[in-house]
Amino acid sequence: MKGIIKLAIAATMVASATADAHHHQHAHLHAKKHSPVEKRELVVTYVQGPTETAYVYENGEAVAAADAKACLEGGDCKVVGASTPTFSPPPPPPKPTTTSSLAAQFFEQKTTSSSSPPPAPKPTTSAPAQQSSSSSNTGATGLDADFPSGQVPCSVFPSQYGAVALDWLNLEGWASYQTPRNSWVKGMAIADIDQPISGSCPKNTFASYACPPGYTKSQWPVDSQGATGQSIGGLWCNSNGMLELTNPAFKTLCIPGAGGISIRNELSGTACTCQTNYPGDEKMSIPFCTDPGQTLTLTNMDAAKSYMWQGKYTSGQFYVNPLNVAKKDACTWNSPTNPSSAGNWAPTNIGAGKDIHGITYISIFANLPTSSAILDFDIEIQGDITAPCWLKGGKYYGGGNGCTTAISGNGKATIVFKH
Repeated sequence: MKGIIKLAIAATMVASATADAHHHQHAHLHAKKHSPVEKRELVVTYVQGPTETAYVYENGEAVAAADAKACLEGGDCKVVGASTPTFSPPPPPPKPTTTSSLAAQFFEQKTTSSSSPPPAPKPTTSAPAQQSSSSSNTGATGLDADFPSGQVPCSVFPSQYGAVALDWLNLEGWASYQTPRNSWVKGMAIADIDQPISGSCPKNTFASYACPPGYTKSQWPVDSQGATGQSIGGLWCNSNGMLELTNPAFKTLCIPGAGGISIRNELSGTACTCQTNYPGDEKMSIPFCTDPGQTLTLTNMDAAKSYMWQGKYTSGQFYVNPLNVAKKDACTWNSPTNPSSAGNWAPTNIGAGKDIHGITYISIFANLPTSSAILDFDIEIQGDITAPCWLKGGKYYGGGNGCTTAISGNGKATIVFKH
């Protein structure tokens, strides 16, 4: 009888962490060979930065992704176990500047130009209704409405098409502005990028936006990303002051995530988890705030549809702020009320994403070395998970700086915040 060599498969998730040029990695993940009678284990490793998943034996021999997938589907591999993250997130970026000769950087600046469009009407902060509607430009609203490219002024925040305004950022509801210094030529990499930090959307600018819980933005220039690794996202405000789609593969502004993950608040107060605006300025500005007793869908980024960084699949990162930090103070880079324990300095991160083989990975890990703060409540991942993963009393499962677990198929997991 012919023996079957079964595999242990290692996988990675992405965690985009800072608002400046990022440190990215490409990880090759190792697994153990076992005897033919054993069912293989999937060992999870978490590393910083957009990564790709590779399948290899312990001796470094490569395994084709298709073979690994067949092994999982045939039951010869299974997902068990977890591992401690070994990466160190990059430190905060240098102070913003408005002038530089360096290429491929983000530069924040205030906008004072008189050529900017007039201020937009005050946008709504409520999530748009999830309703079906026509795809015409006759005023159809909701998450299902096709966006009429080139027909909406840049001065109008597109809340009628599913986008959720982030009023506290002082960008007329937008998550970020990114203005190429040398204009945008489709198909060409973009080097220097100015990032106005207040005011209305300038012309010739990418305007990023947030979507409701469970959804993510669909728009980014697929063939024109940063020259040395910056992520760029959002609609394009053209030279005529009109908003254009940048990723025509999607006609709606918001697309559903892969599902299967929720946050449940069992605390006595409000807990805010903030997702990075990625691709975009990569600040933690997209809110998932829960009140006591509330359960909220966490956006599970689907690698098959999500932004790809230099050809590599990416997932999502979320910053967990201390109890009772208000949304506007939590989901911002520099928290005005909790400068050493919220926003970019939040104590804890969550990573989540579904890979192209249908496996969802969830991590809880310390925001090191950026923050030395300790979260003032516990986190436990419950549900159809392959291994324990929790933060209790400031200590992570396994004794390290974090843990990772997974769900597969139609399984579901709940990230529980509790005392």
